[in-house]
Amino acid sequence: MHAVVCREFAGLDKLDYAVVDAPQPKAGEVQIRVEAAGVNYPDGLLVQGLYQVKPPLPFSPGSEVAGTVEALGEGVTSLKLGDRVVTACSGGYAEVVVAEADRCFALPEGMDAADACAMIVAYGTSHHALKQRANLQAGETLVVYGAAGATGIAAVQIGKIMGARVIAVASSDEKKQIAKDAGADEVIGYDNLKEEVKALTGGKGADVVYDVVGGDAFNAATRFMARNGRLLVIGFAGGEIPKFPVNLALVKEYAVVGVFWGNFTRAQPEDYAENMRELFAWYQAGSVKPLIEGRYPLSTAADVLTRVLGRGAVGKIALIPGS
Repeated sequence: MHAVVCREFAGLDKLDYAVVDAPQPKAGEVQIRVEAAGVNYPDGLLVQGLYQVKPPLPFSPGSEVAGTVEALGEGVTSLKLGDRVVTACSGGYAEVVVAEADRCFALPEGMDAADACAMIVAYGTSHHALKQRANLQAGETLVVYGAAGATGIAAVQIGKIMGARVIAVASSDEKKQIAKDAGADEVIGYDNLKEEVKALTGGKGADVVYDVVGGDAFNAATRFMARNGRLLVIGFAGGEIPKFPVNLALVKEYAVVGVFWGNFTRAQPEDYAENMRELFAWYQAGSVKPLIEGRYPLSTAADVLTRVLGRGAVGKIALIPGS
């Protein structure tokens, strides 16, 4: 089979599109023929050795796939050959992967494979962030950074489902329109964030901030949080991990809350499964809908990751084996 292989922690141009042996399922696992592999910002960091974890070399990046079950490991009874599933896994940039059977979710009838991939990390992260970590309440004000990205669009849509007033933040007119189309009540840019959020909230500030950017945007949020607010730390797409003056949390009485979806799925598997059931129900009802910017050949992974790391992508991107 073909797979994208990282043989050293280096630039994206060092990724190898190679022929490798297909992995075989062990006990409790299934083998999946990949229809689509989702692309996520951390994938590009991982292969450069810039992420929080460093897998042993060589490895294939990619953490979510949708496809068809082709083989069952010993003891697997929850799935059968031919089932279409989506899962979080390792080594997703490949024609064939193996995954734990109990972490696979059956796809609703006719669901697009790229849409299904978006449900895992992008929508899964946003759902967990707003539901378990922020405990977002109807009537609260939610500010979403990176609102035209895959996780940002998800946060806007889920925030509206949960009854929040959503202020989306995006860096260009095109991206602002995408956020508006996703359902945001207000859309603003990154200039004058403190003043604009304060003005839009009548001076109160934001109850919840969904921050995937970090840097100056995080610093602005520390100064426009409402009392009892929750500032969600999700990622640092802006490239800078900010320093936090903790006295601001003291005098303004708000919380800074870390969000690490991968840890959540392992520590709270029942809640993870319930979240996925809820997301699929929303998808079937038409309440959430990923924006799939494009579907690209698996062999072009390095070029796609370059665009994603340069913040040149909007919505979700999928890699398609054999295309």
